[in-house]
Amino acid sequence: MNFASPVNGWICLDKPSGISSNLAMVKVRKMLGRNTGYVGTLDPFATGVLPIAVGEARKFIRYVEDGEKEYVFTALFGVATDTLDRDGRITATTSKIPDKNDVAAIIAEFCGEIEQTPPVFSAIKVGGRRACDMARAGKDPKLPSRKIQIHSLRILEDNMRHREMTIAVSCSRGTYIRRLATDMAERLGSLCHLKELRRIKSGFFSIDDSIPLEKLMKIVDTDRTVGVLVPTEGPLGCVPSLSLDRDQLVRLGNGLEVDALSPSGSPSLVRLLWGKSGAFCGVGVVSGEGRLRLSRMFLAGWEL
Repeated sequence: MNFASPVNGWICLDKPSGISSNLAMVKVRKMLGRNTGYVGTLDPFATGVLPIAVGEARKFIRYVEDGEKEYVFTALFGVATDTLDRDGRITATTSKIPDKNDVAAIIAEFCGEIEQTPPVFSAIKVGGRRACDMARAGKDPKLPSRKIQIHSLRILEDNMRHREMTIAVSCSRGTYIRRLATDMAERLGSLCHLKELRRIKSGFFSIDDSIPLEKLMKIVDTDRTVGVLVPTEGPLGCVPSLSLDRDQLVRLGNGLEVDALSPSGSPSLVRLLWGKSGAFCGVGVVSGEGRLRLSRMFLAGWEL
């Protein structure tokens, strides 16, 4: 398609099951004819919020990828798989199935800052190779545990007649929900794997504002893509803004620093706005001494 002006911004995609996050992103890239990136990998079987950065929005991924994540998952107890989800090979079974009260009794143990060992079927690299590729080749990559933050866990529905339980979780970046579920089952002397996993929030982006891939394809076909784009600066709304005049922006664009704020003692991130129009121009860092330098420039807003 040919757009009158370059397309920049974010698409809050509702990723379907059955494709990787990268393939979903590539499909959007082909539709729009613009470079793309995404925030937060979802497993192929998982669905839900996958923020896609389009055009210049890619420059700002680093500032939004640490946002809090929310998921809803359904665990099937009694059966373990090598991938910890429904797509894997069954490795063990058990007749010990916990009930709702059992799970409720241990939820507090899994909230707050905890240690978690990533599953071997993950994209984490070990010696330059992805752990999942090593696992598929019959190797056993050793992944160190790391600290994650579980903000909340809540049982939504239990159908233990079918050995299933649905749980909502709010957590930090880097949390593996598959591992969280299997660790909880292990704590209760049982086994499980994920039957369903859906991300309903990724920082600024919510499932309520998402668009399914199939629907996006139809919108693109009718040349109304811009209507579903979130502005590049949208996810940065919680970052303090700073209005600058033309001379200040020119100096920043030339790699120089400008006086911005009174000394605060610690660096801070700010959104840069052109005072004349209020247009978003990028992101800068104010030093503890009050000196501002440009970190990322948004060319589409740099109309001096």
